[in-house]
Order: sequence, then structure tokens, then C-alpha cells
Amino acid sequence: MNPILSVLSEGAVPGRIIAGLLLAVMPWINRHSRFRILPIILVLALTAKYLFWRVTATIPSLANPVDFVVGWLFFLIEVGAVTGSIISYITLTRTTERTSEVEKNTPWLNALPHMPLVDVFICTYNEEREILERTIVGATGMTYANFRVWVLDDGKRQWLAELVDELGANYLTRPDNAHAKAGNINHALRHVAGLDEPPDFISILDADFVPTPMFLSRALTLFKEPDVGIVQTPQHFINPDPIQANLQASDAWPDEQRYFFDVLMPAKDAWGTAFCCGTSSVIRMKALQRAGGFPTESVTEDYLLTLRLKRNGFRTVYLNERLSLGLAPEGLQEYITQRSRWCLGFIQIIRGKDGPFNFGNGLQFIDRVSLVESMLYWSMAYPFRVAGILVPIFYLLLGINAVNVGTADGIANFLPYYLSQIAVMAWLSGQRVLPVMTDISQLLAAREILTAVAIGLFKPKGQKFKVTAKGGDRSKTVIQWRMMSLFSFLLGLTVLGVLLSFGGRDPLQDSSMVALYWSWYNIVILVSAIAVCVEKPRMRRHERLQGKETVIVSFDNEHHIFVTADVSVGGMRLLGNVHAPLGTRVSVQLGHAHFDGTIVRRSESDFAVSLDENVSNRTAMVRKVYSGEYKGQISNVKPGAVARKVIGRLMK
Repeated sequence: MNPILSVLSEGAVPGRIIAGLLLAVMPWINRHSRFRILPIILVLALTAKYLFWRVTATIPSLANPVDFVVGWLFFLIEVGAVTGSIISYITLTRTTERTSEVEKNTPWLNALPHMPLVDVFICTYNEEREILERTIVGATGMTYANFRVWVLDDGKRQWLAELVDELGANYLTRPDNAHAKAGNINHALRHVAGLDEPPDFISILDADFVPTPMFLSRALTLFKEPDVGIVQTPQHFINPDPIQANLQASDAWPDEQRYFFDVLMPAKDAWGTAFCCGTSSVIRMKALQRAGGFPTESVTEDYLLTLRLKRNGFRTVYLNERLSLGLAPEGLQEYITQRSRWCLGFIQIIRGKDGPFNFGNGLQFIDRVSLVESMLYWSMAYPFRVAGILVPIFYLLLGINAVNVGTADGIANFLPYYLSQIAVMAWLSGQRVLPVMTDISQLLAAREILTAVAIGLFKPKGQKFKVTAKGGDRSKTVIQWRMMSLFSFLLGLTVLGVLLSFGGRDPLQDSSMVALYWSWYNIVILVSAIAVCVEKPRMRRHERLQGKETVIVSFDNEHHIFVTADVSVGGMRLLGNVHAPLGTRVSVQLGHAHFDGTIVRRSESDFAVSLDENVSNRTAMVRKVYSGEYKGQISNVKPGAVARKVIGRLMK
């Protein structure tokens, strides 16, 4: 056998054993049962073994001071990142679901002599008309019996005031924009508290999040217990995020937030550490008043609100149901702006009086642990991703050896730990996580995240809230040159290191093999990151949701029955062969709604109808599309499809 293959085969034996064991056992375990702890224990044991091996066998000796210092620095960053993942795994030993509680409590809510009044706040600054119209229409169309909709306009736009009045909502602005979104909400809180009929609850919606008709009816059932201060629901998206879109993998890889909202938040809820995420939440007014309104010391005021309410005896619970649909960041810069704002806000909390290391602030131990987990994610996981790119470059180009390990020993100790992480996390998450894609997303935002960490640590006060821009012209190719230049530079260094390793005196020496294999993986990550920097045009004006529903299409005094394939606010695609030419005017009945439109495309298996542009059509279709009956993006990773999509994208 080839010596290289022999070394690989020998080192991979423990990893193959662990992988085989997990593949044999996990399908027989219900991941929602208490036995989910068993695979997690195995991962934690292998993690401990791996860290012990790293510190005892791989740190360079003091005989070479540069190797020693770089080796210890890399190890400490890795320990920080791994510690955060250990806390996450411990958190994932529990999970909860509250749908059954909602069903149990629904009769209680319906039997109340007076339905609680809810004021729904739609927070806006610079979003365009089409986005706001959808949200207002969806909010005013909810089925709950007693609510008011308020549009909180920090952009002071006359056209928006007129639109709000036309759609039957309430318009509210303020004399200044102090404290951004939190200040906008606090101004509205003071206003509604002074009305003849103040609200019992408020609900927060971002400008692009459209609630389903049952949003309030479902969420309010969880306020039966008087100590529930916040009910948070997940954020689902109608459009692909920029990584999905730019790698053309939106039908093979779910959006990055699915793991957080579908897996981690139910686990945090089981431990009592679920937190407010701003939009798509309902909050008890009495709890808000006791806490002094929304805090303004952090740009992630929602998480800080959870901590303040906890100190006042109110808890946050999580209802994992798709009760709203919003827009994921549509461009790469918007994506990074959003992530860096989240990072900055968490670090501001860590530095503030509500942080985990201020032991006189009344936080419970479990809340401190949860905060530390988030801190380690932002401050260590991203630096570790960057270090993972740099360490092989340092070795192959500069001879700096940060990890002193041979190939067989490295594979034998790393592979069981790594494969167990992949297998168990994929199982726990219901196939919502793919390590390669996670590495790409972290690398893309790493520069801005590291900057946000530094700002949050050393200058936490006085930072402005940066709005995530939504909408705008997405019809042109946009290249993020600064990011692409950085990744291209790192790619060039990595490739140069690989070439030099083959051209040296002993290109395949054992001490170089690990860096060489590592570099090949980094090349995949860097090339993919460069591809994401090329933002392809998005030609669809309206995103489509999939779902089958019977439709009656009428033309030429005849009625024909078809089934929907997908729908959007502007039209629908129907399955079947329609015997009518393009341009035919049709009348469409979808559920209880009637629309007029035109056949704009047809084939032997389907055809598309574009609906007339008018307020009546748009209102009816918004309430239909965002009703919760149609499916948006996929929820599970399809690894083979992801590979094909990414390779296809890179070949173009």
C-alpha cells in the first residue's frame, strides 16, 4: 500500500469505529427523549480526551520560543471555542415544546370575560413601501379579538402616515431618534400607557415580519401563568440569506438561523434561559413597566430586557411554531451588519451591570452560564476560524509549528472527536447543521465580528444601532471587493504553501502532512467564501412559497380546477395544462378570495398567472401567502445536494 494511504488508514481506525458505533445506535434513540443525553455524553468524553491529548502531546516545546508562544495562543483560542460548544451540548441535553401547552390553555384564553388588549408595534426607520404594506396588512388581518396596530415611524414619512391610515392602523412618530429602536418602543409605550384604554400586552414586529392570522391567539395562551413576562416565537424567512443565494444552495441547505430557533432555543427554554429576540414576541405590559421599559444600554436591547424582567420575577418562554415570516438579510453587507450588531450588543451586556461576572446583580447561575456561552461564541469561535486559516500558512511558509503532531497520531485523536461532533450535532439538530457551511459563514463575518468584540470590550458605550437594510435594487451583480481581496490573499498564501510543500527537499515528511491536509480543507472554505462575495442578481420581485391548494380558474365562461404549486404576493404557479393562450385574462378563486389576472407562462405541466396590481389583490394575497399554510425554505440539510450546488456554482 502507498505509504501515505497506509498512514491515513492506520490513523482513521478509531474514527471509523466511533462513526460506526454512532450510526448503529443513534437511529434507535428518540432525539426528543431523555435518552438524547447518551450520544452527548459520548461527545463530551471524546472532547475531554481530545483536549487532554492537545495539551499533553501537541504543544511545541519551549526550546523554540516562537512555536511555543504561537502554539499556546492557538490552543487557548481553541479551548475557548470548545468550551462554548461544551456548554451548548450540555444545554442540548434537554428540550421542550409548548404546542401541547397552547392547546391545553386555549379554552382558558377563550373563556376570559374580557380578552386582553394587545398593542402591536411595527418598528420602522427606512424600509420601503412594499415591505411595510405587507407587514401592516398581515398585522391588521390577525384573528385575535382585541388588538390595535401601531406603526412606529422613526423615518417621519408622510407617505407612510397616509398608508397606515388607508390600511386601518395607527401611526406614531416622535420628535427625535434617541436610542434607536429601543427609544422608539419606549416612546410608544408611554403613549399607549396614557390612553383611556391602555394595553395588557404589547407585541413587537420588525418592519419586514408579517404575522400569521393565529400569531396572537397562539402566543397569548402561554400567559396563563402570571410570571410569564415574554412569549418569544421563532423567526422564519421567506427568502434565502446571501450565503444560500450566492452559493445557489437554498433548496439544499436551510438558513443559518434554523439551528438557533428550531433546536437551541427549545433547549434553552427547557433550562429557563430562553430570551427575547425582539420581533415576533409578545410582552406583558405590567412586566415592562416594572422593568422601566426597554433598556438602552445595549444594541441588543431584547436580550437585555429578558435579564431585567427576570430580576423582576418574570420569565421568558419560547413557542416553537411558525407564526411569522420575515426577510433574511438580502445582501452580504446587510448580513454582516446584522451579525456584528448582535455581537456588539452581547459584549456590551457582558461589560455592563447585567453581565455574568457582576455577582451582585441578582442573576441566577444558569443565566450567567448562558451569557458565557454566547460570549465564547462571539469572542472565540470566530477567532478560531481565522486561526484555522492562518496556522497552516504559518507552518508551510514561515516554518512556525503551532501544532506538533504526526499524521497518524493527529488523525487517530482528532477524527473520533470531529466525526462524533458532526454525527451527534446533525442528529440533535434534525439535519440542520453542516460544518463546512458553518465555517464559511463564520469566515465571511469574522473581520467585522472581531472588530465588534474589540469595540464592545474597550468602548462599549455610545455605539449606534445599525439598521439591517431590507429591500432595494437586487437586479444587478454586486461584488464585495474588499472581502474578496482578503480571502483571495489568504487563498493565494494557502496555495503557495501547498506548492512549496511539494517542491521542498522533503515535501511529504510526516510533520508536514497535517498542515497539507488542513490546507486542502481551507482552500475549499476560501474558494466558497470568494464565491459568496459575488452576489448574483435576484430577478424575482416576490419570493415564492410552496403548497398545494385547489384553485378555480375561470375564463371564456368556463370554470377549471387546478392545484397550486407555489404562490407569491404577485401571482401563482398552477399545476396542469391550461388550454388558453398567453395573455388570456382569468378570474381566480383561491380559498375565499377572488383575483383577476393574466396567464403569463405555460407549459404542458404547469402555467403561471400574474395578478393585477391593485390594493385589493395585494391585501388578499398577502394574507394568503403569509397565512402559515404554505412552506418556505427547507428545514433539513441535503449534504449531497449542497455539494453539487456549490460545485456547480464554483464552476460558473
